[in-house]
Amino acid sequence: ANRDLWSLRGSDFSKARKRLEQNPVSIERTKGSEILFGIAPCALALSQSRRDLFRLFLKQSSGPRRLVMSELVLQATARGVPVHHIKRRELDALCRGQVHQGVCLEASRLHFKSLEEAEKPNLGDEESPNRQLIWLVLEQIQDPMNLGALLRSAYFLGVDRVVTSQSNSCPLTPTVSKASSGAMEVFDVYSTDDLRSFLKAKAAEGWEVVGTVSKPEDVENVPVISCLEFRWNKPVIIVIGSEGDGLSLETQLLCHRMLAIPPGRALHPGIESLNVSVATGILLHSICSQKLRHRD
Repeated sequence: ANRDLWSLRGSDFSKARKRLEQNPVSIERTKGSEILFGIAPCALALSQSRRDLFRLFLKQSSGPRRLVMSELVLQATARGVPVHHIKRRELDALCRGQVHQGVCLEASRLHFKSLEEAEKPNLGDEESPNRQLIWLVLEQIQDPMNLGALLRSAYFLGVDRVVTSQSNSCPLTPTVSKASSGAMEVFDVYSTDDLRSFLKAKAAEGWEVVGTVSKPEDVENVPVISCLEFRWNKPVIIVIGSEGDGLSLETQLLCHRMLAIPPGRALHPGIESLNVSVATGILLHSICSQKLRHRD
C-alpha cells in the first residue's frame, strides 16, 4: 500500500512539473518592445546605440558560459539596463522556444532606413570615382533565416549597402538578427517602395545593375554570364530575387547582365539550384574578391 502511495505521489509530482513547464511564469513586456535572443545579437545590441534597451534576461545557471555572461552583465550595467536572472523555461517562453543560449534582451524594434538616407552626400570618400562600390538589392526575400544569412554574408564580404523592397519582404525581426549572428545590429538595411525606379536611377548614374539566375535558359533579352567571368570595373548593384520565383520579369529587364553559378556536376532534376543565401554568398565572394585583389 505504501509503495502504491509513493507511486501515486511521484506521478502527481511529475504531472505538476509538466504543468509548470508547459505554463511558465509570464513576464510582462514593455509596450512596443521585442525579445532578442542569442549571445551575439544581444551582445552587439548592447554595444550599439541603435535600440532602446529595457531588460537583459540571463539563465540562472550559466555553466561554461560564465565569462560571457559576466561580460554581458558589465555591458548592461554600463548602459543602465536592468539584469534579471531567470529560469530556462522562462527564457524559452520569452523567445517562443528559439535557441537563446541562455540570453534574451528586451529592446525596441529596428526598422529599415529610408533609401533617401542612403543617398545623402555625406558618405565621405565612399563616393570617390576610384572607389569600388557594391550594393546588394533584395527583391521580396520573405524567409527571416535567409534574410539573416544574407546580411551576415554581405557584412562579412564588404558590401557597402543592402536595400530591400518594402512589399512582400521580411521585416527586421529577432529571428533575422539571430540568423545574421548579430550583423543586423551593426549593419544598416535600407528599403524602397519603388525598386524599379531606384534601379533605373542608379543605372542612369553609371552603376552596373546585375541580376542573378539559377537557370540561364529561363532568361530572355538579357545576356547571362558565369559569375567567374564577371569583371568589376564600375559601381555595381547585385539584385537577388525571392526564394521561390527569383527575380520578377520586370526587374530582370532592368539588369544589364545576369549572373549564374556554374554547377560542379550534372544535376538531377529538382536539385538544380542553391538556397538563395548560399548562392548570394558565392556570388558576392566571387565579385568582392576582385576588390581585395585590387587593393594596394
